[in-house]
Amino acid sequence: MNPDRLLVDAVLGKTAGAFERLVREYQGLCWHIIFRMVRHPEDARDLCQETFLRVHQNLHQYRYESALKSWIGRVAYSIALRHLERQRIPLLAVSDDEEELSLLENIGDEFDLEAACADAETATNLHIAIEALPPLQRTVLTLYHLDEVSIPEIAQITGLASGTIKSHLFRTRVRLREMLESESGITP
Repeated sequence: MNPDRLLVDAVLGKTAGAFERLVREYQGLCWHIIFRMVRHPEDARDLCQETFLRVHQNLHQYRYESALKSWIGRVAYSIALRHLERQRIPLLAVSDDEEELSLLENIGDEFDLEAACADAETATNLHIAIEALPPLQRTVLTLYHLDEVSIPEIAQITGLASGTIKSHLFRTRVRLREMLESESGITP
């Protein structure tokens, strides 16, 4: 039987320790999504608690149409998104030059995130550059490159189309490359 189904059935059946097991299994993902978006540890802790409260209250609505990981990730993402909206924090950087963005899409993308982390100074500069990204770009990039979440799973979590996610990844890598080049003279 599917492990997601077993865990959900155990939680819904009020099996002792089942919900705690669910929290342990998915708290890292929840923290990653929320903290990458809101950047404040206290807010992130509160929002993670809110996420698992919402998961507990609505688990009966989970229909096994996606992985439990994606469903919980979507709940976490939605809660973080609402928090950013309440705080009036923009999800994306606003670009006045859409023509420049369309030109960037036609440039070959050979930026290798792992290679950029090869030495400590570059890794430090990369970390600073990632932290400077807007919440959505930072979250999509780190889910894909650091947590190795697939594009279809990111789509289920964020509700964005796969093509939109690919575009965000491309633009974010271009932006990181430019930030690294201008800040430290590094040419990735």
